[in-house]
Amino acid sequence: MELVLFVAFSLITLLSAAAVVLHPHPVKSALFLIVSFFAMGGLYLLLQAEFIALMQVLVYAGAVMVLFLFVIMLLNLKPRGEDRSSFKKRLSWAVPLLLIFLGAVLTVMTSPVARLGPAAGQDASWVAGQGGNVRAVGRLLFTSAFLPFEVTSIALLVAVVGVIVLAKKERK
Repeated sequence: MELVLFVAFSLITLLSAAAVVLHPHPVKSALFLIVSFFAMGGLYLLLQAEFIALMQVLVYAGAVMVLFLFVIMLLNLKPRGEDRSSFKKRLSWAVPLLLIFLGAVLTVMTSPVARLGPAAGQDASWVAGQGGNVRAVGRLLFTSAFLPFEVTSIALLVAVVGVIVLAKKERK
């Protein structure tokens, strides 16, 4: 049963993520992203990471996507109409970048540094031994994953400042 649910959630995630990129209408694309976030929450539930699943649904599918939809509707974005030449030009850049990205992901996944959670062969008792999901996530974030966590927070802060600077209109 768990394998069936994993395959179902994975297919929903992949198909809705593809629809986000390929759909020409921005509002429908954002709605497909919400579906993808919910399916990822289901995958986290299958991994017995209830706290992360809840945060995925509340923070990303709830708060962030509502903001995205407001921005899309505020900007009054129209569906894009593309000609084939621009698509082929972008595709010639996308395929090599995709291969580089997949190579980087495989390199990280096969490196011994990538293991932040329980070692191979351990089960959910590792999380219980850490004091539960929330404590295990907190312990990982502030010990072995502290530097990436802080770099991400600084990158988000820089992005917020950049958006404010770009959105600010010059006053006379």
